[in-house]
Amino acid sequence: MKQYSSVLEKCALFQNIYERNKESDITEMLKCLSANVMNVHKNQTILAEGELTQKVGIVLSGAVQVIREDYYGNRSIVASLETAQLFGEVFACAGIDRIPVSVIAAKDSEIMMLDCKKIITTCNNMCQFHNQLVYNMVRILAGKNLMLNQKLEILSKRTTREKLMTYLLSQAKLHNSNSFTIPYDRQELADYLSVERSAMSTEIGKLRKEGILECKKNYFRLCKNI
Repeated sequence: MKQYSSVLEKCALFQNIYERNKESDITEMLKCLSANVMNVHKNQTILAEGELTQKVGIVLSGAVQVIREDYYGNRSIVASLETAQLFGEVFACAGIDRIPVSVIAAKDSEIMMLDCKKIITTCNNMCQFHNQLVYNMVRILAGKNLMLNQKLEILSKRTTREKLMTYLLSQAKLHNSNSFTIPYDRQELADYLSVERSAMSTEIGKLRKEGILECKKNYFRLCKNI
């Protein structure tokens, strides 16, 4: 597991743990958490909707998407996650019988899976780590709650234009810049916003003509206020 240290050090779950402990102790901790590394190809399903799972995933390389599909197969992207980010922790910690979303690889990726019960339940062997792990997990869950609130703010907008601009403005704030790159292509962005791609493309065209934004593929630049 030593080869993954540089990524895991950046992972919020292990905040303040790597700094305080030796590599050998970290290796033992990962064994305690039943860490297992898997390689997945682009579009491969990592967790399927309806599965029973108590696993938490960490993206070691590549990227994954959390998606939700309705009865007719219409897809909505809940989140896009990249290196050192977690997925599945909300559902694993909630202890629900079956997960309501799927997690798929957005590109060829390397994933570490951990046993959630062993993260949030202290054990005699690794108790020195567990208090920090539990604290970190609470912070992560609180952060995910904020992210979901932001997504709800976007989806609450009535028009495609309002949803698009709310998302782009949030990205500008996140990057602290009027120029930024988003983690979605056009179809994925439409799925994330829960709008038709053609309608979204029309609005992007209008915004460009109005001089409000410039864009190329997944790069955007906000030129003036709306």
